[in-house]
Amino acid sequence: MNNSSPRVQRANRDRPVVIVGGGVIGLCTAYYLAAENLAVEVVERQTIGSGASWGNAGWVCASHSAPVPSPGFIGYAARSLGRPESPLYLRPRPDPGFLAWMWRFWRSSTPSRFENGYRAVAELNRPTFGLFEELAASGVDTTLQRPGLVHAFLTGEHARHYLEVQRQMAVGRYAMPTEPATGPAAQALDPALSGRVQAGYLVNGEGVLDPGAFVKALREHLASSGVKIHENTEVTGFAGPPGRTEAVMTSQGEISCRDVVIASGVRSTGLLGHLGLQVRMQAGKGYSFAVDLPAPPRHALYFGERRVVASPIAETTRIAGTMELSGNNNRLDWRRIVAVARASRHYLGDWFEDPDDLMARIRDPWVGGRPLTADGLPVIDRSPLHRNVYVATGHGMLGIALGPATGRSLADFVATGRRPDVLAPFGFQRLSR
Repeated sequence: MNNSSPRVQRANRDRPVVIVGGGVIGLCTAYYLAAENLAVEVVERQTIGSGASWGNAGWVCASHSAPVPSPGFIGYAARSLGRPESPLYLRPRPDPGFLAWMWRFWRSSTPSRFENGYRAVAELNRPTFGLFEELAASGVDTTLQRPGLVHAFLTGEHARHYLEVQRQMAVGRYAMPTEPATGPAAQALDPALSGRVQAGYLVNGEGVLDPGAFVKALREHLASSGVKIHENTEVTGFAGPPGRTEAVMTSQGEISCRDVVIASGVRSTGLLGHLGLQVRMQAGKGYSFAVDLPAPPRHALYFGERRVVASPIAETTRIAGTMELSGNNNRLDWRRIVAVARASRHYLGDWFEDPDDLMARIRDPWVGGRPLTADGLPVIDRSPLHRNVYVATGHGMLGIALGPATGRSLADFVATGRRPDVLAPFGFQRLSR
């Protein structure tokens, strides 16, 4: 970058950009802001990467850009009521905020809104693999491998329907197969698949990484680049004149700032409340565990009817899934682990006989609250009430995949004051409609 550029002139100010949240979104944003020669500090209430960035399936996939609200999802949710073993578990609560969120979620489940949201996320996701290559070239050990993604189904009807939706969204962005394989040809797509799989298809080039190792590598790179990281530090408020934030108040003291980026997942709701902003989110709780399978997968696997996934990560298999809407908490319900394991047997074979066997078979059972907005799209924008407060949250199940794309676009917004066109669908204005 030319030293006479406006960005570098602005960067000469002493005060840092303070990023609240040490997950993959916050760390990627810190990476690109530091690349703009801006002073950066990251504040994390626990340890870096301890939230939803740690135990997920590690997918980096262009073909999975769909928002959670989708046609038929509400009916699917209604059928899960009172069934903790269901792939989707909805536990209604007498909470006006939750009911308002569910109403907007239902309004977002129409075909047109689903398609528009899918296109917007797919466009944001378009440069993702190139950005991961640049991260690796800069010395960040992303751990990314690109074995491809196999979609497996128990019926040909489900496979054809899912493939058709993906093909419509893929046009001009990434390649998709034209027809699913069936019968033995489908089972041969990956050695882990059982004889119950009746249809499937492979999307070449899709990726998977070790999310814990990736976040650790990002942290180490940032620290070596001069980014100051505050762990076990709670943000308690903000200070400044109307329309501007000049300091972040924390449990360890005050941090003066030139800009603030709030990237704290579900906790962003409370932080934004301190600033007079309302962004309703729910924790879409997901579960995962690691297991050594007799025939481990060679690809990332998506189990269509059960909405469960399996990833080859760090010489083991991580199985993940479910969507639990039961409040903004991280309580682990063992019944949900059992539900994920049982769902996987339809596609992986009977790798365990009885749920009581799971305690001995699996490792690292995990639950994480994935931040979900009512329309399923992230919020990546500048505060409408503050000239120097930015938000990057609500990425749901796509935080790992969208981390670099979000970080680069938001860093450009902070550095120049101009919002990139790709961020237009993710603004605050849609939340007030």
